Amino acid sequence: MTIHSVVIQKLLSTNAHLGRRVAAHHFKIYSIGSRNGMTIVDSEKTLICLRNACSFIGELVRQRARFIFVNTNTLFDEIIDQMTETIGCRNDTSWRLGGFLTNSSSPRKFRGRNKKLNLTAIQPPDCVVIFDTERKSSVIQEAAKLQIPIVGLVDSSMPLDNYKKITYPVPAKDSVQFVYLFCNLITKTFLYEQRRLNAALGASAIAKPEIREEVEQLDKIKTVGKDKIYVLPYERLEPASEDATETKQLLDKLVVLKFNSNLGSDMGFSGPKSALEVCNGLTCLDLVVNHIESINSKYGCNIPLLMMNTPSTHDGIMKVLEKHPNKNIHTFTQSQRQQENIEDMSESRTLNKSSAQEKLYPSNVLEVFLSLNSSGKLEPLISQGKEYFLLLQSENLAEVVDPKILNHLIKNSIEHCVEVMPTTSGTEETSLPPQEGRIQSKEHVKSINTMWMSMSCIERLLQRSDLGFTSSKFFDRAFAIDTPWSRYLPVERTSDLLILQSDLYTSVEGTLVRNAARANPKDPSIELGPEFGNVDDFRSRFKSIPSIIELDSLKVTGDVWFGTGITLKGKVSIAVRPGMKIVIPDGMELKNRIITSQSDIGGPSSL
Repeated sequence: MTIHSVVIQKLLSTNAHLGRRVAAHHFKIYSIGSRNGMTIVDSEKTLICLRNACSFIGELVRQRARFIFVNTNTLFDEIIDQMTETIGCRNDTSWRLGGFLTNSSSPRKFRGRNKKLNLTAIQPPDCVVIFDTERKSSVIQEAAKLQIPIVGLVDSSMPLDNYKKITYPVPAKDSVQFVYLFCNLITKTFLYEQRRLNAALGASAIAKPEIREEVEQLDKIKTVGKDKIYVLPYERLEPASEDATETKQLLDKLVVLKFNSNLGSDMGFSGPKSALEVCNGLTCLDLVVNHIESINSKYGCNIPLLMMNTPSTHDGIMKVLEKHPNKNIHTFTQSQRQQENIEDMSESRTLNKSSAQEKLYPSNVLEVFLSLNSSGKLEPLISQGKEYFLLLQSENLAEVVDPKILNHLIKNSIEHCVEVMPTTSGTEETSLPPQEGRIQSKEHVKSINTMWMSMSCIERLLQRSDLGFTSSKFFDRAFAIDTPWSRYLPVERTSDLLILQSDLYTSVEGTLVRNAARANPKDPSIELGPEFGNVDDFRSRFKSIPSIIELDSLKVTGDVWFGTGITLKGKVSIAVRPGMKIVIPDGMELKNRIITSQSDIGGPSSL
């Protein structure tokens, strides 16, 4: 007898196949008929749903997620208490209060007492497991409202409205025997994933006290509020293997997806920003393609480049790609309907101040992967063994494909991560040593629109979209990597073009290389006035791009024109009053200068 047959017999012995009455239309996918007015549940379908539910629970255990187990049948109390004690999960009964999720942040004021008590969970759970879904419809309504995944037993008598809100339904009769079997499977899943997690962290916490301390710190990270984020310094990442074969195997799991939605209209460019020429005739898109091709050539790997274009950027992108035939590049266009949805959301965020969550994880992530899935390009990537996506949503010309980051994500089973840079605000005081990481407010970090997502995370995101969920609350557990300046070369304004077209960067085999002569690890701070905002105006006002290797900061406002062979050093400020004009003569060196008129530098007033 096979293992499958043994499991099916075990299910039959629990009477899981006996429904309450004839199934409604939405439950017939799980039934194989009826007898004596009772639905006969297909045990094969029950087994499949059990596997899916346990797999989902296992993934959450690896992320150290929070669970709430809901039960109103007193026959199951002892079983569930034993399960929660074994897996080390607190048996939170706050769900017994109405509004236990939706009112979790509101203290309750009781009549006759001059006190306010919050009797609900401090943090909302990541998953709700319900053992008698028919009785606790209010719990289902609240969890669905907050977009919390629900694992629950369902039978033939469940109304359609409740059934649609169950993320992972398990069709079976809620008998004591089956609930015991279900709890046993959950317990084994917890213990198995906890053993795997401990092994991944380094065998034994007793043998390695520093590992135990790290686990405790990670537990603290999981309890921070939704307005906080755990930021890991890039320097703390383990270096990728020096073995080229191992690096190749690592990079073969990666897919790069670039979202080409930005137009160059804010810079006076009549096309997609990706098609803007940066240096030596190379566009932003050329540099991205060349970077990925150099990685593939160096390690012998196969990283595909996917490009999602909007209807307004598609033609311009395809014109650039004509220069890159026979390369592993695939394009698809976002549907007009999804484009309208994104434009509506963008307008809404303009009118209403966007949240810190949306700044870190853009709300159009779901639309990007819905378009990818509908294009038919997602399934082949899964069959090729791809495990992670690198999503690029801005024109970042740095070397974005980093085996060091990918290695850390895979080793630690991190499903989604953003790369950030700190704003002017400082970090918060936490119990974590600064060299290990820090907990910060999401308002105090800036996303560089580079995001890593695992394939399993994307699949869950798509599954939740089928249930009407959005991605706004999908990324509550924010994890970020503090990106060094070398990994961020944006093209947002003409001041960025000045940096990239100067002698600070050169194009070597189609990729940008920083000049080693600059001692400061940061690029200079450059502010150009509105007279330089248009690309054509920018090009006409510079006869040639100045040398800025030793420049710290440059601020230019007013009618200013630059000659050829100019060198800028230190801090330079040029401010012209309205109606006046300044011309910087050819070959001039400006070092730590403040210039407000032509007389401050001498030379002619016209080019």
